[in-house]
Amino acid sequence: MRGFQTYVDRVLAPDLRPGDIVIMDNLGSHKGPGIQAAIEAAGATVRYLPPYSPDFNPIEKAFSKLKAHLRKAAERTRDALWDRIGTLINQVTPTECANFFTAAGYEPD
Repeated sequence: MRGFQTYVDRVLAPDLRPGDIVIMDNLGSHKGPGIQAAIEAAGATVRYLPPYSPDFNPIEKAFSKLKAHLRKAAERTRDALWDRIGTLINQVTPTECANFFTAAGYEPD
């Protein structure tokens, strides 16, 4: 859990502006002591997704696409699978990322 707090303190919170909204799922580390306070101290608001809400979570869209490509590739060794994952992730474009958010009901700036 301390790793996520470090990320919030050193990376996320310094980049936030008053009025920003941080949307997180219900992973335990997202609700750790100090997480919400650090985000709110930067002037941002924290909102949590409803429990298991894949339709509102852009990462679920990305994982779905990744899994479909992995099934098609049919790699049979651990090393080949990791290599394929790296190749596929590097092919995701900023436009595709924006589309994942749009499909989840968010409008990117």
